[in-house]
Amino acid sequence: MGDMTTTAAGAGTGKRVSEARARLLATAARLFYAEGIHTVGVDRLVAEAKVTNATFYRHFRSKEDLAVAYLDSVDQAIRTQIGSLTASEVPPDGILRGIGASLVEQIGSPGYRGCAFLNAAAEFPDPGHPVHRAVVEHRAWFLRTITGLFAEITTAQADRAGRHFVMLRDGAMSAGYLGDPVLAGETLLRGIEGLLRVHTARGGDDESGTSAPVQPSPAATTVPDVPCR
Repeated sequence: MGDMTTTAAGAGTGKRVSEARARLLATAARLFYAEGIHTVGVDRLVAEAKVTNATFYRHFRSKEDLAVAYLDSVDQAIRTQIGSLTASEVPPDGILRGIGASLVEQIGSPGYRGCAFLNAAAEFPDPGHPVHRAVVEHRAWFLRTITGLFAEITTAQADRAGRHFVMLRDGAMSAGYLGDPVLAGETLLRGIEGLLRVHTARGGDDESGTSAPVQPSPAATTVPDVPCR
């Protein structure tokens, strides 16, 4: 269909987006998520997006450049979704529950294949690779956002609560793909409720001038020579 352009939806800024680029990005999002980035070649992307090789390289320097754009589009979608929650009158605990509910919906959706960012990181383990860096940048933003929401409830150990939430999220997204998505979703929501209950109680302890006693951690038990593969 050539290189026609169209005004970006919701613009008013005059910014114009190439339809060919949009088709390439949509095709990449579908194929990269379903089959993996390494598996899908440029020839297939070009064929399914119905563009020429010249058009592809006019918009993207390489397939890896397209992969970064794909992850950026997922990142922006998540930022927009969370932004719509934070812009509402919902309190921070309600926003955190809403994020959990959204994750459960995603886990149970047709074609679900786990977290796009964790999948990409597994394919590009080199910390210096642009794809890996895009994953790290998204996760850093997500952790900051979640930690900020917990800090609105109480600043006491908000960083720990944020990390805990992200680990719950990572585990649920992996378990939902590899196992029963319903059980993964239920476990995630129970975990979030428990985390919120503990974290809210920390705020009450701060106001009363006392703090909950810290229980000593049991000695870790290690299992030698078991590969995590």
